[in-house]
Amino acid sequence: MQVILLKDVKGLGRAGDVVKASDGYARNKLIPEKSAMEATPANLKTLERKKAEIEAQRAFDKKVAEETKEKVEAVTVKIASKAGDNGKLFGAVTAKDIADALEKDHKIFLDKKKVDLDAPIKQLGETVVELKLYTGVTAKCRVEVVNAG
Repeated sequence: MQVILLKDVKGLGRAGDVVKASDGYARNKLIPEKSAMEATPANLKTLERKKAEIEAQRAFDKKVAEETKEKVEAVTVKIASKAGDNGKLFGAVTAKDIADALEKDHKIFLDKKKVDLDAPIKQLGETVVELKLYTGVTAKCRVEVVNAG
């Protein structure tokens, strides 16, 4: 079944794309969640009118991501955590902790899903973490974990 994506769908396409999806997936998931609509001739005409609006939104989102990148790369995120004598943390610093610290200390609002952390940080010191802000826009964030105890 041909559908027009109304939102970005991981593994299928981006908003505004006309893609082929299995009938069941389209009817039971995409259309009820308002993530897609059937690609009828009338809906395709509507899509053509909305294309400029969608492109403008993408350009705006990319510009915001570029600005956020500049802000993030200019700061160091400090997170205090309790650690033992050997510098090993009792807990771990997660993507959520990094996103929360960016918001609290630097007023940079970021979803934790954008923090690309292979494994939680379990050691004191400075680590460089990659943030995936937008398609093609990534930032390097310095995270310094200091002893709170």
